[in-house]
Amino acid sequence: MSNHCPLARRHLLVWLSASAAFPALASTQKKRPGQGAAAKSATATTLMERVNAATDMPALAQGARGEAVLRAQILLDREWFSPGEIDGGFGTNMARMVAAFQTANNLKASGRMDGQTWKTLMGEMPAPVLSEYTITKEDAAGPFTKTPADMMDRARLKSLDYETIEEALGEKFHCNVKWLRDVNRGSRFEAGDKIVVPATATDKAPTRAASIRIDKSARVLYLLDKAELPVAAFPLSIGGASDPLPLGRMEIKNAAKNPVFTYNPALLKDAKKTYVKTDIPAGPNNPVGVYWLGLSKPHWGIHGTPDPSRVGTAATNGCLHLTNWDVLRLAQLVKPGFAVDVHA
Repeated sequence: MSNHCPLARRHLLVWLSASAAFPALASTQKKRPGQGAAAKSATATTLMERVNAATDMPALAQGARGEAVLRAQILLDREWFSPGEIDGGFGTNMARMVAAFQTANNLKASGRMDGQTWKTLMGEMPAPVLSEYTITKEDAAGPFTKTPADMMDRARLKSLDYETIEEALGEKFHCNVKWLRDVNRGSRFEAGDKIVVPATATDKAPTRAASIRIDKSARVLYLLDKAELPVAAFPLSIGGASDPLPLGRMEIKNAAKNPVFTYNPALLKDAKKTYVKTDIPAGPNNPVGVYWLGLSKPHWGIHGTPDPSRVGTAATNGCLHLTNWDVLRLAQLVKPGFAVDVHA
């Protein structure tokens, strides 16, 4: 599969660090004489046990950080109301997903975590939100490949693999890489290591969807049922003022897993003069990620991205960017011919 979907612009973006979200954890993980990886792992296990045992339902709003936010993020992710990267910080994407979940469950769409929203998310017997994972030989084997900054250098590679095992595990468990490292400080991330990760549960689709609605102002892609209520929602990045997403109806024309990306500098306003049209090999760090859903507007599509931290905030040169894990979820429920309605 080749396409001409433009690349995202590089805007400065500052994200909440996991150490800021979990100051108590960071302070307890300072190395003492004789303390090794096993002791550090025990600290992560203590965090897991504490978070999994928590039953409080504190009011949370944008700007909040910490373990309660982490719990809410994972619970939302399980319900397919994706907060983007799980990192323990209540950002814009999470506020949008809380509001979407509230709408889906006939609650007041405030975008704030209140008691009723907690109760609806948790259910009667909530499963643990953090779990222990043993890194496998397959995880550690990679392959891992440094992604060149220059697009022409990328074209010379056989594949655009994950750069590190931490990046691969971050996508596997829908979490921020820095958060993963900070929680498991001391782990070498080698085969056999036990690490603590978000228990994001299954990626099995929760229900059938009838249509896609894209809200440009909120930067959210909704999957709607026949009653036009959200059954899932994902944060997305869209084109800015120079590449605006048109309002109205489109449809999905084609689909491809692990697509090859056709880089065409003629379609980009900021391409280097030395760049030429070329194919960029497939892989999770391909500019269009791991899945492509082509739209009826030429050169436009819904696809993944190698930079999940920018989803929902950065403007693109066109196209609609989801995290790699969310576009794989979306692909389970849609197919060519599926309607895509874009609203202001």
